[in-house]
Amino acid sequence: MSDSYVPRIRAALPDDEEELAHLDRVTWSPLHAVVPRPRPPYRPFFDERHAPQDHLVAELDRRIVGYVRLALATPLACNAHVRQIQGLAVADGVRGRGVGRALIRAAVEEARRRGARRLTLRVLGHNAPARKLYESEGFVVEGVLPEEFFLGGAYVDDVLMGRGL
Repeated sequence: MSDSYVPRIRAALPDDEEELAHLDRVTWSPLHAVVPRPRPPYRPFFDERHAPQDHLVAELDRRIVGYVRLALATPLACNAHVRQIQGLAVADGVRGRGVGRALIRAAVEEARRRGARRLTLRVLGHNAPARKLYESEGFVVEGVLPEEFFLGGAYVDDVLMGRGL
């Protein structure tokens, strides 16, 4: 990866909403989405459950090319030591160039900074590229919910992954 593809990772700002919403829509894929393809009128990207401070963004040439959503796994105080990746998107034109990896590494560091002891995520069983990336960054399969979703005419496993911090 050349230096021109080393993304700058920063916290999301409220002003990023339109650009993040657009990225989220154009990267929608049945490989990772359990919700239908977004259609107008579009819902806001930030909402009561997903505030700007829950997101890290990757920039190249001052353009947002990816994001990761990092949130509490549950609202329970007894679970406050766990953070969960609840979304990851990378623009098509920069996939395979380390942007996703940089976002995952930044999420690990941010989770640690926030006092987390564990970081978890859920990934669809058929999403081999994402699973490979997560495994290469220290995540292990901690559970599988067989045929949890019916997507595109097929049953798909929901794979639960996690790692210690």
